[in-house]
Amino acid sequence: MTGNLGIRDASGDVAALGELAAAALTFDAAEAPRLVARLAAPPADRRWTALATPDLDAAVITSVSTRAPSIGHIDLLAVDPGARGAGRGRALVEAAQEWLRGEGVTTVRVAGNPPCYAWPGIDVRYTAAACLFESLGYEREQVAWNMTADLSTAACDERALADDVERLAGKGVAVLAAGPGERAAVGAFVREEWNESWAWEAEQATGCHYASRDGEIIGFAAWGARPAWFGPMGTAPAARGLGVGGVLLRRCLAEMRAAGLASAQISWVGPLRFYSGVVGARAERVFWLYRRDLR
Repeated sequence: MTGNLGIRDASGDVAALGELAAAALTFDAAEAPRLVARLAAPPADRRWTALATPDLDAAVITSVSTRAPSIGHIDLLAVDPGARGAGRGRALVEAAQEWLRGEGVTTVRVAGNPPCYAWPGIDVRYTAAACLFESLGYEREQVAWNMTADLSTAACDERALADDVERLAGKGVAVLAAGPGERAAVGAFVREEWNESWAWEAEQATGCHYASRDGEIIGFAAWGARPAWFGPMGTAPAARGLGVGGVLLRRCLAEMRAAGLASAQISWVGPLRFYSGVVGARAERVFWLYRRDLR
């Protein structure tokens, strides 16, 4: 128990936390329960907890970075609209900070904790949340953005991919879906070329596709490791310039379209021109990333 609010561990209340998040997070209500479920099933070596008020009208999910154990993350904060104005959000963030201190954390970030995260940071439209963290001494350190791809366009139609897949085949490159039997090989490729975080996402993703030449994987793209979002993706340096990345991107977006999605979020984007040029994606959601040293 923490303070007068009786804050408690709620790590086992995943369904109730999902309902709370759906009520509180107005710009993410539809996928909020799946986000909570994702945060509650991170890599096995992640230290995390969920803290909540007794009636579950406010909660926070917090975790420790695996790559940098001195860094903690506030992953999600939700306060029911009917319970706002009574200091619940502030009390929960302070309780999360105390839990993180107990785990040896010296710096807290309000930013995505790859590979299992909800958002890159605070969506700027959640202004009250940004104000709360700033009042608690958090400093804005970065800006990140997502792009949105309209899946109704011809670029995301599986039939429109046939010519490009055939073109790659003429260069000895096969574009394939990574079923259960291929996920480990794709994960090993991603781990070697990039990092463990991307490998975990590729292995956990709803859909994953890869390109192979002479029996070796040279590129991959995945979606759904973070519900309804595209990414990560990458092409080995030796295979760049063949157009592999564009075909893998479109193959994933076509699969998302076939799954009934109308649009895809491309998360934490770096190469704006690539996504804009290949599928007409537009920069849309903007996130502020915050940081505070614990003293």
